[in-house]
Amino acid sequence: MAGSSERLRQATQQLGGPHSIAASLVEQPLADPFCLRLNWSFVRRCYNPANMKAVILAGGLGTRLRPLTLDTPKPIVPIFDRPFLCHQIDVIRQVPEIDEVILSLSYQPDRIEAKIGNGEEVGIPVRYMVEPDPLGTGGAIKFACAGIDETILVFNGDVLTGIDLQSVVEQHHKRQARATIVLTPVSDPGAYGLVETDEQGNVRSFIEKPNPDQISCDTINAGIYVLEPETFGRIPDGVAWSIERQYFPTFIERSETFIGYIDPGYWLDIGTIDSYVQAHRDLMAQRCPGGPFSGLDPDQVYRSDGCVAQDGAELVGPCFLGSGSVIESGARVGPRSVIGSGCRVTSGAIVADTIVWRNTTIAAQAVVRNAVIGEACTIEHHVEICPGTVLGNRSVVTSYSRTRTPRGDK
Repeated sequence: MAGSSERLRQATQQLGGPHSIAASLVEQPLADPFCLRLNWSFVRRCYNPANMKAVILAGGLGTRLRPLTLDTPKPIVPIFDRPFLCHQIDVIRQVPEIDEVILSLSYQPDRIEAKIGNGEEVGIPVRYMVEPDPLGTGGAIKFACAGIDETILVFNGDVLTGIDLQSVVEQHHKRQARATIVLTPVSDPGAYGLVETDEQGNVRSFIEKPNPDQISCDTINAGIYVLEPETFGRIPDGVAWSIERQYFPTFIERSETFIGYIDPGYWLDIGTIDSYVQAHRDLMAQRCPGGPFSGLDPDQVYRSDGCVAQDGAELVGPCFLGSGSVIESGARVGPRSVIGSGCRVTSGAIVADTIVWRNTTIAAQAVVRNAVIGEACTIEHHVEICPGTVLGNRSVVTSYSRTRTPRGDK
């Protein structure tokens, strides 16, 4: 008896070739009963793999980024002067087969939709799916992909990466995988859940927070997946379901083609204040591809349209000046600093190693070092913002004040 792949070829020819397969399925009877058991979405993808969707899991509360995320949803926390989601969409657009991005949301979805819109400004259509209740990673994917029969690329909402997604998708199709998980090597694998693969790249096992004697590899889940939607039927409707602990193990149990794509390039989970700051520094240093500093000299000052640095202002690169920002004469900004759009740094003020969100004013003789300052804040004159300070939106620090260092550190 002919193998499945040969019978698939024969059945396709019987239907008049791949381009008329859908019409033939409706219009003519099939001589080979095998045709009745074909997975038609799989057949279509084999001959026309140009259609894909991307899902970004962006429903988290962002608790590790508080107070910044108390009224700014984590997906639109700015990296330089753009919402973080836009950087993820830039990476997704590497894959020309993807014709739509679906945002899976639950926390402040209206704020996110107002910021991102229909996708016109990011170069690809964007659609929104809001979970009625928290559904976990697996449940959120199934909910977001209801009615879709195209291959799905999934991105966790915390991931900053320079990965070549096109290569991941090509490997997935070449291996005819049911699921592909991107893996990244880390220096401290014991702090993460490990993913083991064999010599052919097939995923063998998941090890959650291993003991030292259980560490057999250094590869962890990078939060990027390529999935086939016909497998979503194994995820229950309307209940919280984990993609890592409940969905992925089913592929191993069923001996299905489930591959790990190991990418040694840049990867960062930006879900904490420290990693949020690190993301800016890595983009400035071009350790991560993309962003406004791409192709610039390492110590460059990036000036957005409409920013003003008055004569006598001291700028020390690398630093970023947002549109409409004003650096007055006698002020000093940099190094490794971000001044958001519409900010004003007044004469005599010093800002170093600090991220300042838009529409914030830093008054005369204020000193701000190693801090993150939220949107529309006011730092009055002769204020000292100590290293490690994080101020939420619309904070006011009155004149002649000094912030305390976090946790009482000196």
